[in-house]
Amino acid sequence: MAQQLLMPKATAVWLVDNTALSFDQIATFCKLHPLEVKAIADGESAQGIKGLDPISTGQLSRDEIARAEANPNHKLKLSEPKVRVPESKRKGPRYTPVSKRQDRPNAILWLVRNHPELKDAQISRLVGTTKSTIEQIRERTHWNSANLTPMDPVTLGLCSQIDLDLEVERASKGRPLPTAAELGATLESAQETEKLPYGSDREEEKEIDADAVFAKLKSLKSSTPDEDEDDRF
Repeated sequence: MAQQLLMPKATAVWLVDNTALSFDQIATFCKLHPLEVKAIADGESAQGIKGLDPISTGQLSRDEIARAEANPNHKLKLSEPKVRVPESKRKGPRYTPVSKRQDRPNAILWLVRNHPELKDAQISRLVGTTKSTIEQIRERTHWNSANLTPMDPVTLGLCSQIDLDLEVERASKGRPLPTAAELGATLESAQETEKLPYGSDREEEKEIDADAVFAKLKSLKSSTPDEDEDDRF
């Protein structure tokens, strides 16, 4: 199980306030976007979050921070924990990096059009959005509806194909099969076509045609001499 940083944003707040580390170093260590770290430093983000000292929690050592401050290319490494904390399962909306958040409306539009069976909560889990945003895009009341273009969230990197297939499979369970009217005109089954009287009619037609031909030949044979005498006279 991979070791995880506890309270990454609170740790980032403390590192910004108490160290000379670069934004990239803090972002890499806390698994945040450099712009988010910059927003924390500018006071535009995480204003209500109290910084968490990673040294007191045993996740970083002072020597490790000093090495990173002296070398901007050095990546901070977590200290070996004395107690292993089990990895918690993700709940709620998926976190989406700032650089990809502008693509979320396009991904939502794609999901709404191509997978109408998905519930709002499932779409929210896939691309990390809110139900109100999904409703606005579905009802074309979103402020940027005129410029939205449906785009596959897997291609955009907002979710994996496995996650998408899993949510679609969950949404499809228990749904009634489509009726013939919903599917439109379709070819009849072999069982139905076997019931058609096509073959028997054709056999009867052949028998009737044969009798008619023989009867016609007989009548022609008997009438031929008389016709020849009439022609002579």
